[in-house]
Amino acid sequence: FLEKILRVQPNVKKLYLLLRVLRNDLGDANLNDLMLEKVVPISGDISADNLGLKDSDLLQNMWNEIDIVVNVAATTNFNERYDVGLSINTFGPLNVLNFAKKCVKGQLLLHVSTAYVCGEKSGLLQEKTFHLGETLNGNGKLVIDTEMELMKQKLKGLQKNDCSEEEIAQSMKDLGMSRAKLHGWPNTYVFTKSMGEMLLGNHRENLPIVIIRPTMITSTFSEPFPGWVEGLRTIDSVIAAYGRGRLKCFLADPSSVLDLVPVDLVANAMLTAAAIHAGQSGSQTVYHVGSSCQNPITFGQLHDLAARYFAKSPLVGRNGSPIIVSKGTILSTMAQFSFYMTLRYKLPLQMLRLIDMIYPWWNGNKYKDIDRKIKLAMRLVELYRPYVLFKGIFEDINTERLRLKGREINEEKYGLFEFDPKSIGWDDYITNIHIPGLITYVLK
Repeated sequence: FLEKILRVQPNVKKLYLLLRVLRNDLGDANLNDLMLEKVVPISGDISADNLGLKDSDLLQNMWNEIDIVVNVAATTNFNERYDVGLSINTFGPLNVLNFAKKCVKGQLLLHVSTAYVCGEKSGLLQEKTFHLGETLNGNGKLVIDTEMELMKQKLKGLQKNDCSEEEIAQSMKDLGMSRAKLHGWPNTYVFTKSMGEMLLGNHRENLPIVIIRPTMITSTFSEPFPGWVEGLRTIDSVIAAYGRGRLKCFLADPSSVLDLVPVDLVANAMLTAAAIHAGQSGSQTVYHVGSSCQNPITFGQLHDLAARYFAKSPLVGRNGSPIIVSKGTILSTMAQFSFYMTLRYKLPLQMLRLIDMIYPWWNGNKYKDIDRKIKLAMRLVELYRPYVLFKGIFEDINTERLRLKGREINEEKYGLFEFDPKSIGWDDYITNIHIPGLITYVLK
């Protein structure tokens, strides 16, 4: 909402952004003073040199004053355009690194990636860095500059042929997916994020770098209050569709471990890592921030908890009646899912097509509409397949050491920065915090 106003309404004079939690703690006057003193909003772009900042005085002030640079900017669309993914997820971190190197007092670059840069590997997944040129399948050598050049040549050819914006966008998405799969990654998102990590490691020189790799981020566990969430995350889309009665079957292995982590635990891990690593010249450390190693929850458990919740507290439909959901069908292989879709939808769809051919006047749009929905469903399932059938467990030895170090340094205030996944009781969190938070902040 805020972004839309700033983009399309240049005549707006001022926006008052209410920060509810801080206001409760500090009061109006103190909050205003704090914002004026501590927060400097800057319009920039990590895909450009110097983060897109043109004001030389501002740049010089930042380079003179900044100690720690934190990069959380990313595009998280699995099927992103390759040109967009490369500019933001791959070369964006390099631009941030180059900016950080110019900071006179620079002590650390903390970069947020994703645990799923591992691709579709199974077993225990270590907290280790990527080497430049590394691939996940050993298929040749990954040359990032070549990827950039391939993208540019493809884009140039599409523009030269006067392709529509829609055609260009789809071609860029297809290129990203094909390049990712060629080198062993399941989608453009994790592929471009992996290359971003490679560039950081190769160009860091003496600047300390911390790479935080969260797993599937969920709503807050406790701070600033339980259940806050912004938008539908990966697993939340499934929970929402189920609660609305739109999910009759789903591809997932009930025994697969879902690696969920509340967002406030990730924030606490970032703060602790920044405090401990600042000034450690030349170091590069990776932290998995998740739960699969210390406190796992399976897809089957989540499904049972969601079914129990919506049976007891159903969502209300547009007609004002409660939405009654069934337990649903979980299919654990792609072959089972394809067979189910064929029997349940594709064969009846062929009957519709036959009727359309014999009686073209009856309701011609129905076949095309259902066919489009089935194709979309199959594309989405293929996109999410690597995660709902995931067989990996994220080792967190480094993260456990970080927890212990944080406690050792400041036992008295350690509780303020707690990020131990063992503190989460999944039954209570899912049914009393997370799903109610989704309903309050996203679904209503």
